[in-house]
Amino acid sequence: MVMELKELTGKVLGGGQITREEALFLNEQPLEELCESADMIRRHFCANQFDICTIINGKSGRCSENCKFCAQSAHNDTCITEYPLLSADEILAQAKVNHEQGILRYSIVTSGKKLSDDELDKMCDVVRRIKEEIGIAVCVSFGLLNREQFERLKEAGATRVHNNLETSRRNFPNICTTHTFDDKLKAIRDAKAAGLSVCSGGIMGLGETVGDRIDMALCLRELGIKSVPVNILNPIPGTPFENNKKLTDEDVRRIVAVYRFILPAASIRLAGGRDLLTDKGRSCFTSGANAAISGDMLTTAGITTKADMKTLDELGYEVKL
Repeated sequence: MVMELKELTGKVLGGGQITREEALFLNEQPLEELCESADMIRRHFCANQFDICTIINGKSGRCSENCKFCAQSAHNDTCITEYPLLSADEILAQAKVNHEQGILRYSIVTSGKKLSDDELDKMCDVVRRIKEEIGIAVCVSFGLLNREQFERLKEAGATRVHNNLETSRRNFPNICTTHTFDDKLKAIRDAKAAGLSVCSGGIMGLGETVGDRIDMALCLRELGIKSVPVNILNPIPGTPFENNKKLTDEDVRRIVAVYRFILPAASIRLAGGRDLLTDKGRSCFTSGANAAISGDMLTTAGITTKADMKTLDELGYEVKL
């Protein structure tokens, strides 16, 4: 059977699922036609809704894990600022600023394999205060917690957990050896079992193949993930990946377009590294992506919320959770 882009677009619009072979075929199609089709799928399943969130680096550096891309790993010799958990007042102050700027979800991210029980108690109190005093939705990225710990966070008022797969199962040992792909899967399943929605994606530019990118998306589909961050590696001096080749704007547009075919109803979220793109991701927002992290990232500068809101208005998007 000869595959065609138009037929595969119709298959997805009709509720069908793309196979791995079909996704590999899509990746080879002319870029503009592929992106137009992906945008058609995005409009069909998601209309003009755009999910924009912000993050705060709630605890920085000294991480025990050896992720080769990360500035916060104690195994890597980088020059980041290290600090323990921020105070509740610091985290709340930033949540208030973001809420006033029209942001609907605020994510607290902490370094390390997982928070200790004492740290988790403190963060539950912070989440509770954000919910009561500010009203912005809270996402948490606290590492490889278990179901009981996720249940405590949900009880405190968190609605979403972030935990990236980072890459495919095949490629994961090339990225990190201090925890496993299965550790990631268990945390994601425990978070879902606790009644939390899960945000999970990965980083592009780690030396993965096109097949790895597709396999990760297929795994996310199997897990039922509805929020998928697409990070672009920003090679950081002092990390093993400091000399990795940077992806082009065209590379990233192709990735989000193929992901839209695989995950037609998901929020495909441009995340870290978006500022490396010449147009700051604008063309991706007409190529399948319909979500973003705004403002600064964990250890790198980002794009201001004001600039993002202007772009979204120009593209006809409506910011919604």
